[in-house]
Amino acid sequence: MNMQDSAVVTAALRPNTGLVWLESPSNPLMKVVDIAEVARKAHAAGAMVLVDNTFCTPVLQRPLDLGADIVLHSTTKYFGGHSDVQSGALILRKHHELHEELDRTRRIMGAVASPFNSWLVLRGIRSLPCRMERHSANGLALANALAANPAIRDVYYPGLTSHAGHAIAKRQMKSFGGMMSIRMKGGRDAALQAASRVKLFLNATSLGGVESLIEHRASSEGPGSTTPDDLLRLSVGLEHPDDLIADLMQALG
Repeated sequence: MNMQDSAVVTAALRPNTGLVWLESPSNPLMKVVDIAEVARKAHAAGAMVLVDNTFCTPVLQRPLDLGADIVLHSTTKYFGGHSDVQSGALILRKHHELHEELDRTRRIMGAVASPFNSWLVLRGIRSLPCRMERHSANGLALANALAANPAIRDVYYPGLTSHAGHAIAKRQMKSFGGMMSIRMKGGRDAALQAASRVKLFLNATSLGGVESLIEHRASSEGPGSTTPDDLLRLSVGLEHPDDLIADLMQALG
């Protein structure tokens, strides 16, 4: 569903709709959704709103302040920040009957992070604001460089003024993060070739760590993937931006 179009969201709401689930920017096309607008429409229909805020973290975007009821984080990613933990978190804006249900599930099924994983996430949180600042600065530098490369068909990064959701992103995000996708003019073969040539970027499907990653998303998702096969997703890390740009430029040929 195109959640960027408020009319589409309105048409999709039903009397029995209990939850509207969204992600902004989306994975992997980096589409930006007006969280406050969706929240207004959902609440008017009696539904709650959940936002997957993994790409942004609360450092860059605060969905609860924009009207969301629940925020989801894969704390495996930026919260941990070092690619060595698996965990997740749900945060509710206020005490609600859903809180009781979640707490019951947690107690009965053991849906809690281990003590060591919790410690790893807490360790990562200590440097989270500094890391997100660097991820964002590197991301913008890389996006601008890629946008000027003739081998690239599109760069999906909300920090670019050419991005369709830039105005909304600028309004609801502090800065634009380290996630982006590019599409190659040469199609699937060109995308795979570029991914095979990188030297500093690592080919991997995770994100949010200190190291920069690249992946051919359609291959990672496997049969049935709806991701364009000319698309590469990048998780821009904390290396020097000049080194990251040089690596991608040589990989693109």
